[in-house]
Amino acid sequence: MDSLASSLDEVESPSSQGGRRSCGCSGEGYDSVRDTLYVSKAMCLITPMPFMHSCKGFLSQVHRAVISHQPPPLPLESYIYNILYEVPLPPPGRSLKFHGVYEPILCQRPGVGELPLADFPLSEAFQLLGVENLVQIFTCVLLEMQILLYSQDYQRLMVVAEGITTLLFPFQWQHVYVPILPASLLHFLDAPVPYLMGLQSKEGTDRSKLELPQEANLCFVDIDNHCIELPEEFPQFPNKTEFIQELSEVLLSFGLSPEGGNTSPDPAVSMQTSTLEKELKSTSLSELVDDRRNGNLGGEALDVLELLQGNPTLERLQALAKRTGVKVARLEALVAGQKAVGEESVGGRSPAEEEELRNAKLNVQLREVFAARFATMFADYESFVIQNSPDLESWLTNREQMHNFDKASFLSDQPEPYLPFLSHFIETQMFATFIDNKIMSQWEEKEPLLRVFDGRIEKARLYNVRAPSLRSSVYQKCTFLKESAQAIEQRLRKIDHTAIHPHLLDMKIVRFMAHDKYMQEARNLGKNLRQPKLSDLSPAVIAQTNWKFVEGLLKECKMKTKRMLVEKMGREAVELGHGEANITGLEENTLIASLCDLLERIWSHGLQVKQGKSALWSHLLHYQAREEKNEQLSESPVSNGQEKRKLESSVGLPALRVSLIQDMRHIQNMGEIKTDVGRARALIRLSLEKKLLSQHLKQLLSNQALTKKLYKRYAFLRCEEEKEQFLFHLLSLNAVDYFCFTSVFTTIMIPYRAVIIPIKKLSNAMTTSNPWLCVSGELGDSGILQITKNVLEMTFDCQNLGKLTTVQLGHDNSGLLAKWLVDCVMVRNEITGHTYKFPCGRWLGKGVDDGSLERVLIGEFVVPCSDDDGGRGTKTPPLQRSPSQIRRISITSLTGRGNKPTTVQIQESIGEAVNNIIKHFHKPEKERGSLTVLLCGEGGLVWALEQFFHHGFRSARIFQKNVFVWDFYEKVVAFVENADQIGDLQETPEPLDLNCESFCRYVNAINTMPRNIGKDGKFQLLVCLGARDRMLPQWLPLLAECSVITRMYEENALLRDKLTVSSLVAVLETLHDFPITLESSLTKSVEL
Repeated sequence: MDSLASSLDEVESPSSQGGRRSCGCSGEGYDSVRDTLYVSKAMCLITPMPFMHSCKGFLSQVHRAVISHQPPPLPLESYIYNILYEVPLPPPGRSLKFHGVYEPILCQRPGVGELPLADFPLSEAFQLLGVENLVQIFTCVLLEMQILLYSQDYQRLMVVAEGITTLLFPFQWQHVYVPILPASLLHFLDAPVPYLMGLQSKEGTDRSKLELPQEANLCFVDIDNHCIELPEEFPQFPNKTEFIQELSEVLLSFGLSPEGGNTSPDPAVSMQTSTLEKELKSTSLSELVDDRRNGNLGGEALDVLELLQGNPTLERLQALAKRTGVKVARLEALVAGQKAVGEESVGGRSPAEEEELRNAKLNVQLREVFAARFATMFADYESFVIQNSPDLESWLTNREQMHNFDKASFLSDQPEPYLPFLSHFIETQMFATFIDNKIMSQWEEKEPLLRVFDGRIEKARLYNVRAPSLRSSVYQKCTFLKESAQAIEQRLRKIDHTAIHPHLLDMKIVRFMAHDKYMQEARNLGKNLRQPKLSDLSPAVIAQTNWKFVEGLLKECKMKTKRMLVEKMGREAVELGHGEANITGLEENTLIASLCDLLERIWSHGLQVKQGKSALWSHLLHYQAREEKNEQLSESPVSNGQEKRKLESSVGLPALRVSLIQDMRHIQNMGEIKTDVGRARALIRLSLEKKLLSQHLKQLLSNQALTKKLYKRYAFLRCEEEKEQFLFHLLSLNAVDYFCFTSVFTTIMIPYRAVIIPIKKLSNAMTTSNPWLCVSGELGDSGILQITKNVLEMTFDCQNLGKLTTVQLGHDNSGLLAKWLVDCVMVRNEITGHTYKFPCGRWLGKGVDDGSLERVLIGEFVVPCSDDDGGRGTKTPPLQRSPSQIRRISITSLTGRGNKPTTVQIQESIGEAVNNIIKHFHKPEKERGSLTVLLCGEGGLVWALEQFFHHGFRSARIFQKNVFVWDFYEKVVAFVENADQIGDLQETPEPLDLNCESFCRYVNAINTMPRNIGKDGKFQLLVCLGARDRMLPQWLPLLAECSVITRMYEENALLRDKLTVSSLVAVLETLHDFPITLESSLTKSVEL
């Protein structure tokens, strides 16, 4: 205290006062002899572990000692020396007590299997934001979005930032982390990378006046106003409702509101607390003035007590003295003092210590709930880690090219409600780092967070927590709450170690002085290194700083496009029969959403002035305004970048005009999309589906004057070489087909154009009948659309049909020219440009072909091919299509030269058709596509069975009338019904009798329906109904054993071969395990 007192005496001396007066009155500068100079000093504690509460308590007591009018018991140097050199780090699972200036301070360290130390008050973060808001922010952090915290209070920014990152266990934030962003570094918000930053708000500043570079992927957290703004297309955390409920229960058990709110204490409570602090302060002062436990005062007395207690002879003498009535006052005082010390470590805690225990228990229980969610979701993650490197060096060398986690298999093993979140999360850097640490643990010591997490999973397996609920989304509450709270309470109620008390330093202060020489050298070294002020950064320095952002964006674009391309082509290779699928539709959608985020970040980099939440859409609007202005001046349609795309086999379809402005207008006309961010993402998806993404963005950036006006010199979009590489990477995506617009915007109204192309032969191109059309897709159908007579083209608007599958074409058979020979029907989506061809090659009319007035046509996707873009000619395998014109007009054409398939080919085609249907049901439900194609398309089940029934079929014409397989079916029905009437079937076994009854019922129902679908159409419908109702294997033996077969089939026909029929029955029975559903276009008007 002498040093502090002497300083104060000098301050109050008359000479000093006079010096201050002379300094204040004269214009002279500072004189070190006569003037006193006050400077600000700061004290910072740097600890190897985050003992935040303990360090805060120590610094608070030091601050109280400095500003107090009463000097502390010891010089401040004693307390600083004590905490630096005499307070050890508590061992894992132990607690430690050391003394500050006025009060003892407790700190405890979690054990090896417990959650890592985190001492920030989570209760404050929950009370500032509320449980639901904090869970939403937590989800944004997990998905590595941009999170901006906003508050007037620095402490609130730090509490929320540290609280959220603490809850990430076992993962760690891998990106920019600046809890308090200085005003001079505000331009860092322009960084096109994920970040977690805190920004101080000025008092009275309106949120709307805060200009942020980008908001498309931003989570804005207004802490003071208790509200958040979330990005669009935001997946919810799994079991969010139950998760929030469990967190709310924990908070309520500690008397806190889950909704958050004002955390200021009650005035009465504050008064009681201040009174209590004064009492504790006076008590602590008296203890420290005369403290028998102090390291440099009571050591001798304690040695005496230890000697006496450990010596049996002296203990007997002590007992004898008690019996004779002789008191040893000094010894009894020592024993009483030592007993008091022991009791203090067990009970008698102050209210402040109880509050500390309460906060510690609340902290650990909240963290346990979060940790339990990850332990549930990733209980089996280790099974999907790919470890294929022999040593660490080879793994590090090939890290960029290796797949370390089987994402597709992992997602397929998860409950359906978890997929939207998990498919995004496993693409993050924090998850990739977690998996990297897991792989590296086989060569190095396991990372602490990973070790604790793996221990939790192993413990859960021992208790069989995960096994019964595998693939289940049933919420499981945390089972570690009581155990973790007890561990905390045990450590804080029974102190394991007590550090040496602060004491007079004597000559030990020399240890400090020994460092002066080195400290002075460090100061001199710091003076020679001039650090530039961040607030005075020149444009060149800023450009250099942002150059890394440019390189990072380009590298990320390359990786994303490569991933999308390889994964998509990998799945198409599977469709061709090579390899295994390693991407799901959900994962594909995640990759596309990630590409949208990347494009938004690229367009946000280096903006001059931010306008709107989407930088990309803002740029597009500027471009649209300029182009429309030029259009008005020239009084001609917008021609810049427009082209007419030619379609393969698009005879009769007018060319589709392609332009960026036209696609923007399509998006602007979609009333379902309400925000700029949504419109930008919709345009990206539409351009990607049309294979025009690179072309559209190149067209947008071709207006260099506009780009220079909107962007700073160092922006990514003004780096010519990187921009060209970026567009080239996007161009590579044209090699594959995406339906990311059609499959996402399922409720929008879309204009379609349909063209009926007849076979121009004699007068068959025209008809006097009233034709109609019905277009069906995976998402619905258009309903019956009447077509004007002799007008072969029509346009109609209807809700998105998805991928088109079938077209029903027919007419009412009115007029003189009621026969119509149709080649095909072409249908085009006027927004996406997708064109489908529906081959027919058959007559529609009574008395011609099979007498059909209505046909169901199966579609094939026509891949667009531009004359000047060879890359677009690369196409993916087409959809299955309906039989082309080669398919017979009558049964006799099958017996024509060169058209007769062999028995082996027929059997192989049936097996292939059945295998395709089985593969269809083994795909994820959202990726199966249309089953109608596999049933009725070329190579489908109907087509294959048609070949089987045509083999050996007697094809002679009777009175110039065509004979069809349906005629055979009708004769079988007639024979069965006649035989039943005369009693010939009375001896028939019961199963065969039931099969006869069902076959007759189905055939009669098809014959009596009002639709005129022709005999081939009826055969197709019967096969489809038989497959759906699992009747085909029962009907085949009936047909093979009926006596009608001898009149209509030759001896060598497959249907008359019992072994072949038995084999076919076994093959068809494999379809019984799958629920076959039929489109309404096939089963319409059939009553069974």
